[in-house]
Amino acid sequence: MSKTVLVVDDDPTQRRLIQSVLERDGFTVAPAEGGEAAITYLGNGNPADVILLDLVMPGLSGQETLKEMRGRGHNQPVIVLTATGGVDTVVKAMQGGAVDFFVKPASPERIIVSIRNALSMGDLRGEVDRLKKHAGGRTTFADLIGNGPAMAAVKRLGERAAKSSIPILITGDSGVGKELIARAVHGASDRAGKPFVAVNCGAIPENLVESILFGHEKGSFTGASDKHLGKFKEADGGTLFLDEVGELPLDIQVKLLRALQEGEIDPIGSKRPTKVDVRILSATNRDLTTAVAEGRFREDLFYRLNVFPIEAPSLRERREDIPALTEAFIRRFNVEEGKRVVGASAETMAFLSAFDWPGNVRQLENAVYRAIVLSDAPYLQPHDFPAISGIKAPPPEDAVQAVASQMPRELPTAAQLIAERPVDSPVAILDGRGHLRKLEDIERDLIALAIEIYAGHMSEVARRLGIGRSTLYRKVRENGLEDVLKDAS
Repeated sequence: MSKTVLVVDDDPTQRRLIQSVLERDGFTVAPAEGGEAAITYLGNGNPADVILLDLVMPGLSGQETLKEMRGRGHNQPVIVLTATGGVDTVVKAMQGGAVDFFVKPASPERIIVSIRNALSMGDLRGEVDRLKKHAGGRTTFADLIGNGPAMAAVKRLGERAAKSSIPILITGDSGVGKELIARAVHGASDRAGKPFVAVNCGAIPENLVESILFGHEKGSFTGASDKHLGKFKEADGGTLFLDEVGELPLDIQVKLLRALQEGEIDPIGSKRPTKVDVRILSATNRDLTTAVAEGRFREDLFYRLNVFPIEAPSLRERREDIPALTEAFIRRFNVEEGKRVVGASAETMAFLSAFDWPGNVRQLENAVYRAIVLSDAPYLQPHDFPAISGIKAPPPEDAVQAVASQMPRELPTAAQLIAERPVDSPVAILDGRGHLRKLEDIERDLIALAIEIYAGHMSEVARRLGIGRSTLYRKVRENGLEDVLKDAS
């Protein structure tokens, strides 16, 4: 999915120029002719990953528009642009929440680099917020990705159950995100911010289950050199999440039932029970009804845990959420791996959405992780997922061409220039009567020729002409070459 850039500028020419630059680089552009139009666009829930905002506009100015956006909770990265670049203007824009600033006219390279930097900064900010919520036990259902019918039903049930202390049993295949649902229940309850302790019951050695869950006193058994509180006591005042609860041994199920009924636990070697205030959330990928019928799970404990069941859908049952999940994983792994992948190509997203994903969300997450590590292109391609797409990565020379095809525009090689431009068509030195032309006229034609040859890439034009880029832009304005630059870009 391509990223959407909201371009807010009252000058239609500037909007078209910027739109042309962005669309060549694969971005989707949403133009707005003023601050009021931009706020209306955002208020209607339309997408915008980055906002380019002109500061000087009739009606709402850029500063006022930025303040209004932030006041309404629109926190997308904002890059401000203006025809004047005074220090006061820069300071005010940054104080208002802008992440970058450039003076018009800006080169295509400057615009693209600024937008990609803003996207990276937005990814970093989002990952920091996610980790803070995760560590603080404040993840809510609004943080769960997916708005399809299946996930909407899960969120609706979970939000209702979160307000009480009712025991919840979350069922679903492995890898569907049962722990995330449990964390959202905790974060949406009055226990938010208090301990959330997760225990994978299937990963604990059978001889240690009782000690890990309920704790033990020092010297209560061989090797018990210190007192251990246990997971119940760690979660006191908060929530204890028992993942794969169906794996608990029968004798531990008895003690768990007592803890649920009486609100107290019996640590190994303790002379008296210990009161605990813990909300129990449990999860399983097994059919506990069958386990009860086969005598592998206590019936009374099953009914105690299964008071409020929530079934987490498999990923193939919520295919409409795959694009959003993929984008979220790309943002996260960009931050973790220091990469700058913009997104996934339309072809890639189509086959990801069509795949069955037997490993569910966990498999998708790991597949995107691998693709991010291996990819050097702005957009993930089908060959970045060889185990799923069956498409091998192209040879190195093809890979280079694939990357180049996604760049704004490729600079021609010297061989191409010689082949495409007749050698007898240099900039004219003499006029029609054989006299030398004026130096400023020759300079104007030379700059126009360089802009045409190097496709409007002003950094390259300036380097080839041996002048600074600011000097080049000044000469373009003085010689009225803006249309030449527009046509070449």
